[in-house]
Amino acid sequence: MRDIFWIHPDAVKLINACNLVFLIDNTYKTNRYKLSLLDIVGVTLTGMTFSAAFAYLEGERPNNVVWALQRFRGLFLGRDALSGVIVIDRDLALMNMVKTIFLESMNLLCRFHIDKNVKERCKTIVGQRNAWDYVMEAYGSLVDCPSEQ
Repeated sequence: MRDIFWIHPDAVKLINACNLVFLIDNTYKTNRYKLSLLDIVGVTLTGMTFSAAFAYLEGERPNNVVWALQRFRGLFLGRDALSGVIVIDRDLALMNMVKTIFLESMNLLCRFHIDKNVKERCKTIVGQRNAWDYVMEAYGSLVDCPSEQ
């Protein structure tokens, strides 16, 4: 056995009932078995999260991840039940695979990872503490703005 895809039977019901947003993350060989873990989390209409599925993958090769994403896609009972939004970190390989498997879904980047990257980049540019606070406050206001204007 090389790859394992796990899902609880109740999660299949949740996947089809709460199919608006899913978060997908792939961690590479951080467990004691040195296997990649593809974790898929769903979001309910009340904003609660649930473990939709996860897969231990033998390698980091694209075909392993594609296989797991295809298993996940196969859980949706109808074409209209497919996920509307899939949120992922900036793993370029995963982004491309999600685009090919979930053509109908909108793919978004995780805000946590965007914020983390902005802070890292700003640290090298902004040196003074009071300027740092001002830049981060302005960035937060921009991101939390209720409209595009």
